[in-house]
Amino acid sequence: MNRPAVQLCYRALAYISVALAAAGVVLPLLPTTPFVLLAAWAASKGSPAFELWLHNHRIYGPIIKNWREHRAVPRKAKWLAFLMLLLSWNVLYWTGAPTPLLVASGLFFIGLTLFLASRPSV
Repeated sequence: MNRPAVQLCYRALAYISVALAAAGVVLPLLPTTPFVLLAAWAASKGSPAFELWLHNHRIYGPIIKNWREHRAVPRKAKWLAFLMLLLSWNVLYWTGAPTPLLVASGLFFIGLTLFLASRPSV
C-alpha cells in the first residue's frame, strides 16, 4: 500500500476508536480507555492534527498522558476490564463454545489480566 492509503487507514481507525470510546463514556459496559489509547496511537500514525486534538481533550487527554508518561491505567478502567474479561469468558462457556476456543480465550484473558494488573493505577 502506498503511504497516503496507509495514513487513511490509520486515520479511519483513530476515528472509529474515538467513536467507540465516546460510546464507552455513556455505556457502562463498554470500556473507554483501550479505545482512547488505540485512537491516540492510530492518530499519531495518520493524523497529527487529530492526535493533538486528542491530547488536548478534557476527557481523553489525561488518559493518554498517564499512559504515555507512566504506562498507568485508571483503577476504574482496570476493574471494568477484569469484570468484562470474566464476563466474556463465562458467556463463551455457558453458550457451549468449543474447548479449544475456551482454552485459547482463557489464556489470552489471563495474559491480559496479568498485563493490566502489572500497570500502575492512577
